[in-house]
Order: sequence, then structure tokens, then C-alpha cells
Amino acid sequence: MSKQDELAKLKDEVDKDMTLPLRDGATQLVFGEGSPDAEIYFLGEAPGYWEDQKGRPFVGQAGKLLDQLITELGMKRENVYISNVVRFRPPENRDPLPAELEAFAPYVDREIDIIAPNVIVTLGRYSMAKFFPDVKISQVHGKPRRIRWNNKEVTVIPMYHPAAALRSGEVLNQLREDFKVIKKVLIEDNEQEIESSEQSEEKKDKMEQMALV
Repeated sequence: MSKQDELAKLKDEVDKDMTLPLRDGATQLVFGEGSPDAEIYFLGEAPGYWEDQKGRPFVGQAGKLLDQLITELGMKRENVYISNVVRFRPPENRDPLPAELEAFAPYVDREIDIIAPNVIVTLGRYSMAKFFPDVKISQVHGKPRRIRWNNKEVTVIPMYHPAAALRSGEVLNQLREDFKVIKKVLIEDNEQEIESSEQSEEKKDKMEQMALV
């Protein structure tokens, strides 16, 4: 089964799970979207009005800013994957409750496992708390951390939510600077992969030489 098929199956499961909270007050499910082979996985908080109307994540004003920041990275929206920790719009755009985050968490985990990104960018404190529950976003934003996720190493970069950046010029400037970190992390990861590949080839050559002696 391809990643695309796995994501489609997961979306269908979420859509049919009548135990999930927030469903009754929402227009529709807002599942993640983007490339199933994305290196970067953006994880926001919850759908807003326009997301609820269109059934897509980050399509309102905050989404337009996110698209712009992705473009400034030299990438396109379709090259990355964008999702949220909660998949139905909370009433009046209120913050997600702990029980709501917990209910959606297994589906978020499975989505991450399918995508298997190299970098996870958390947008806002609720998605950040999934990985770093006891820190303040003002202290850790833009600081990449390497963690183990289901036996795979992944870099998590906490960032402010684009909606917060729309309300504050200072936060917007910080968010733009933090986005530059993504490119640095990807370059470092690629360099490490090349170095690891070269070391493997060198080791293989030595083994072959020893076998000929």
C-alpha cells in the first residue's frame, strides 16, 4: 500500500470515528494535506472558519502567511505536508481542550508515521506541547531539537502560529527568522546523509579489499 493509500485510509477512519469530539459543531472534517513524501511536516492547532468551510488546513489569512513563508524557503505548499492536532473546528475558534487533543492524538501519530518526515515544525503552543509539554514557546521557538519518534530520529522545530504573527509585527519578524532555521536543518541533514553514505561505501571497499588478501 502506498503512502497516499495509507493516508486515504486513515482519513476515512477519522471521518467514521463518531467518538471524536467537536464533530457536532463543525461543518466537516479537516484532514492534513500535501506530499506524502514530504521532508517537512507542519503541525498546527485546529481548523478555523475558512478551514471548516473548505475542509482544508491553513487556507485563511494565517494559511496565506504560511504559504508565503514556505515560498520564501524556496518550496511550494504541495512539497510539504500540513496538518493540525485537532481535525474539527472548536466552537468560536476557542483553544482545544486536553481531552480533545488526547482524542485526536492517535490519528496524528499515525499520520506522522506514514509521512515519516525529517523535520516536524510545530505551529503554536498546543502542537509544540505534543513533543515538549513543559516549556514556553517564547523560550524555545526557532530552536531545533533532535528526538526519537517511533525508532526514527526526527528534528522538531517549535514556532509561533502564523495567526499570532498576524497580530504582532514582532512575532512576525521572529517567525520569519525561525523559518530560516528549517533550511539550515535540511542542509545539515542532507550533508549527514551524504557523509554516512560515503562512510558506508568506504567501509564496503575496505571489506572487499580484505577479502581479496
